[in-house]
Amino acid sequence: QVQLVESGGGLVQPGGSLRLACSASGSIFSGFPSWYRQTPGKERELVAMIISGGNPIYADSVKGRFTISIDNAKNTLYLQMNSLRPEDTAVYYCKNFKNWGQGTQVTVSS
Repeated sequence: QVQLVESGGGLVQPGGSLRLACSASGSIFSGFPSWYRQTPGKERELVAMIISGGNPIYADSVKGRFTISIDNAKNTLYLQMNSLRPEDTAVYYCKNFKNWGQGTQVTVSS
């Protein structure tokens, strides 16, 4: 069985930072581990993904502000989010292979 659990979301002011974590059980982070986000009126969108060679790719909207990484020893995927903006407000999901986490809410507001 596989399970992905996100944590680290919360309420922050614009310009603030959060680090999201996604812990995996029953699996390992191979298979293009990634972070997505979704708001109620929009499609779920790719935020960041680790591709071959461990190289990250990012959505243009977060490039330079977000960093995706893996701690293989802890079997945990991270998303460091800096310089947060109100438009970053969303539920953030991690994904590995075809498995999804339950999501964690990030709200950026003054």
